[in-house]
Amino acid sequence: MNANHYIGFDVHKKSVSLCVKSADGSILEERRVPAERQALRSWAAERSTPWQGAMEATLFSGWIYDTLKPYAQKLEMAHPAMLKAIGAAKKKSDRIDARKIADMLRCDLLPVCYVAPPAIRELRRLMRYRSLVVRQSVRMKNKIAGLLMEAGAPFNKEKLHGKKYFHQLLDQLEEVPESVQDLLRLSRGAMEMFWSVERRVLERLHQDAGLRARVQLLRSIRGVGQITALTWALEIADPHRFASIGQAASYCGLTSAFHSSADKQQRGPISKQRNAHLQSTLIEAAKLAPRWNPQLAAIHSRELERGHRNRATLAVARKLVAYLLATDKAGVPFQPRSQPTKAGKKAA
Repeated sequence: MNANHYIGFDVHKKSVSLCVKSADGSILEERRVPAERQALRSWAAERSTPWQGAMEATLFSGWIYDTLKPYAQKLEMAHPAMLKAIGAAKKKSDRIDARKIADMLRCDLLPVCYVAPPAIRELRRLMRYRSLVVRQSVRMKNKIAGLLMEAGAPFNKEKLHGKKYFHQLLDQLEEVPESVQDLLRLSRGAMEMFWSVERRVLERLHQDAGLRARVQLLRSIRGVGQITALTWALEIADPHRFASIGQAASYCGLTSAFHSSADKQQRGPISKQRNAHLQSTLIEAAKLAPRWNPQLAAIHSRELERGHRNRATLAVARKLVAYLLATDKAGVPFQPRSQPTKAGKKAA
């Protein structure tokens, strides 16, 4: 039986450097392949020996991973931060990086990271684009208000972005330069365009039946809205990959950094190693969810009594993670745990 070959790929935008090693660590082949689908398929189809491969997770690793996976016995994606810590060296080049990845794979030391299915990644890309569009829309809103304040024009802040009020305001502006009025019209047009794009993206996401059912299930949690549920479903992908609530909270960026050495232990600020999309969405949801969810409102009040509003928001966000993870894993609508009454406590 032919022994497996272990292949390390160092991927870049225009080329892929690879190193093929045998089980004993001998280098069998080193070459550079153009980062093109046809070139990669031709190289992979020529291989007669079963092989396992690994590459670092980068911006353009996804399509390379999808292209090579059908030809590999096993193909893994490595966590970039952990890979850098393990493979730190004085000398660095594409050839050396490919060799190190092949050795880590061969010795079972590769820091493997989760790769979502292509269908989830496609929908996730749409959701992240929606976030970009919303940020640009908010920038246009702020620009409109800034232009009016700069020109000294009075306006109603609550009604400013209503279509009817905005056009009435333009007709009533006095002593405002024509250039400012033109910029106001352009900013309003850009804002409406972003709104239209956001609606189209959300409509496209709702066309997926599986995602729609999953979002409906997550929204059974009081205080969880459409955007929070969509972001959770697409960023988490498979909830069963998290063995505990703590792991999920850490992935969402809701836990602090921890350093322990000898007898000293130190907690740092919220870790930067997180899913930024989930973190921002959960923090915003945690600010509003206590209005509709009594359990979350109780947590927020308890933490707020200690005098730190941000910690109260974080506590609510962590509890939201616990609710979302439990509901997503169970696959049934969320049922809050009933709180024992004082009489029940005394009887017990």
